Amino acid sequence: MKKTILATTVAGVLSAFATPAMAKIETSAGTANVDFRLRYEAVDQDNALKDASALTLRTKANFKTKSANGFYGFVELENSLALIDDYNNTNGDGVGYSVVADPETTEVDQAYIGYKADKLDIKVGRQVITMDNHRFVGHVGWRQDKQTFDAVTAAYSASEKLKLSYGYINKRNRIFADEKDIDSKDHLLNAQLKTAAGTLTGYGYLLEVDNGTDNALDTFGVRFTGKASGFNYTAEAATQTNESAGMEYDTTYLLLEGSTVVKGLKLTAGYESLGSDNGVGFATPLATLHKFNGWADQFLGTPGVGLNDLYVGAAGKAAGGKWAVTFHSYSADESTDAVDDLGSEINAVYTTKVSGKYPVGVKLASYSAGDDAAGKVDTTKVWLWTGVSF
Repeated sequence: MKKTILATTVAGVLSAFATPAMAKIETSAGTANVDFRLRYEAVDQDNALKDASALTLRTKANFKTKSANGFYGFVELENSLALIDDYNNTNGDGVGYSVVADPETTEVDQAYIGYKADKLDIKVGRQVITMDNHRFVGHVGWRQDKQTFDAVTAAYSASEKLKLSYGYINKRNRIFADEKDIDSKDHLLNAQLKTAAGTLTGYGYLLEVDNGTDNALDTFGVRFTGKASGFNYTAEAATQTNESAGMEYDTTYLLLEGSTVVKGLKLTAGYESLGSDNGVGFATPLATLHKFNGWADQFLGTPGVGLNDLYVGAAGKAAGGKWAVTFHSYSADESTDAVDDLGSEINAVYTTKVSGKYPVGVKLASYSAGDDAAGKVDTTKVWLWTGVSF
């Protein structure tokens, strides 16, 4: 019965969206946009938790004023509504079900004053902040309540080749609604230099939770991306010092990735390593975590033994849309007698557009657990979504 109701609901919303979309709304004061995203998510885990079933609708509306002497304003409202709520939303509702981290919420998602000149871009207020590939700082846009920050940011293009960025964050507005937002004292530094061989990036992310205790999470790293003879490559390394409760832990990060296109098929292979020190793993609390280490979200926090992720993938086009498949093999960075194999995972996605305008997608994550002592269980997640913007 539940599946019949779900099918009817999804079909009804899809039908409603399959109507001509309006263009963005232009006024004498600025530009407005409205965006809807309807998504069904199912979670099946090999444990005592009940299977989760979530149908959520995210509505986002924003307005950007016209610029006056370089100054402008931006405000965005976001609402997430649960149409089927058989899931643990992480905020106390649905206990006993598997987690789907999309709680119902209505909030001011962004609200800032901006200033933009030829080389300088400044924003003051609640805003989206992303750095590089979102591995350290991202918006977690996959979830219905995306991550934003109360912050001051500045980007300066010193030349066509050199860009300098700085941000100070005093509140992390996370994906779990207002109840789990975090006060902070975070400094973000990022410098990008374009060279003939590729783009070299150096960064320092100095994070501190403002909770009245002595703590610090300081990360310094370097990243290089380039392309040669049709081959794309990325190399990145970072060190991290984690100070908490009078203890200090030092860990490292490494990423190596390459990709190429063969007869319309994109092939990717990579290795990512998040180290550990005395049971504490390398941490990236501001990242778009769903993007990395598998869509089943088994490694949103690095295990105490660290994490090595060896992955290969392929992507292409079919039936008017795009598809991608990735295989992950996980292992401990510092294995013990009890924990070495952290499992494996297959991810697959297909996206297309109805009438060339309306996005439709289906996505699968299938995780197979490794050593029992790792505390993981077999997990399958399936998503189906559509949307409309105007």
